[in-house]
Amino acid sequence: MTKEELGWNLFFEKAFEPYQEEGYQAGRVSLEHKHMYRVQTESGEALAEVSGKMRHLAVRREDYPAVGDWVVVSVREEEQRATIHAVLPRKSKFSRKVAGQVTEEQIVATNVDTVFLVTALNLDFNVRRIERYLVLAWESGANPVVVLSKADLCEDPEALAAEVAAVAVGVPIHIISSAENRGLEELAAYVTPGQTVALLGSSGVGKSTLVNRIYGKEILETGDIREGDDKGKHTTTHRELITLPGGGILIDTPGMRELQLWDASEGLSTSFQDIEELAEQCYFQDCRHENEPKCAVKGALEDGTLPQERFSNYIKLQKELAYLARKEDKGLQAAEKAKWKKIHQSLKSQINR
Repeated sequence: MTKEELGWNLFFEKAFEPYQEEGYQAGRVSLEHKHMYRVQTESGEALAEVSGKMRHLAVRREDYPAVGDWVVVSVREEEQRATIHAVLPRKSKFSRKVAGQVTEEQIVATNVDTVFLVTALNLDFNVRRIERYLVLAWESGANPVVVLSKADLCEDPEALAAEVAAVAVGVPIHIISSAENRGLEELAAYVTPGQTVALLGSSGVGKSTLVNRIYGKEILETGDIREGDDKGKHTTTHRELITLPGGGILIDTPGMRELQLWDASEGLSTSFQDIEELAEQCYFQDCRHENEPKCAVKGALEDGTLPQERFSNYIKLQKELAYLARKEDKGLQAAEKAKWKKIHQSLKSQINR
């Protein structure tokens, strides 16, 4: 495949210029194993690992490649192996905090043009979860699209779509059913040659089935709906970049049982622009929307124009980001200290040679 078919453009071309004279190639990470990567280049697919220098200087997770990244590689074609020397700047990055108590970034996918936020129209439907996904999608730099799947399991899909439209202002919303081939042709407009679309959503919402339908044949394993809770079985276990026969790139991701925010202040403002515009109308600039007089937010809550559930979720996400920022500040200090320690060790070893 050509680089352009893999999503290469002038943004990456300019970033790659310093490496051209050194005989390196550019490749795109299609699969991430533990400490190993599948990389697609114009000369084919290669199994790659990061160079010793790159590993030595890496301090944080974002210093390592992720699925969707364009990387600088030296390829040993006879072995179908490669060494990764650098990660090119990212045009977009969808991240979340890793599950559990550790304050660390998990990069879900990079260099994505469009994010399909897939939610099933069954008992698992949750507007508050969609709000959370929208915050991270806007923060990533990609364009969000809400995909409401499994419409065949819902008596009134349009009513639920209206609930989503109320919190996803300006975001395209598509109702689909892979079982009935409903609405799939509308999604094809996003998956054009050179464009990358990532599918994100909870376990069992039908992402892998949707990939199969868009691709045109069964390339990913899928699971049936579980009895009792109306949820699909979790089948995808890793992130994978898939090139389509007719052009376009899909990134399938595992279902997310836990979606904690990561550095998403701008995404929060974009997703809850209605609340922040109300806050600007408050009499006091530092209004906390509690007992202050002439509070526009309280007025909207009282007359029902602002749903209490939406405002409560906004406050919850604000607090989550504030807590994360405090934890991350300590982590940044430790990372910076570790970074300079590695640099000094590297300089010292060069002097002693």
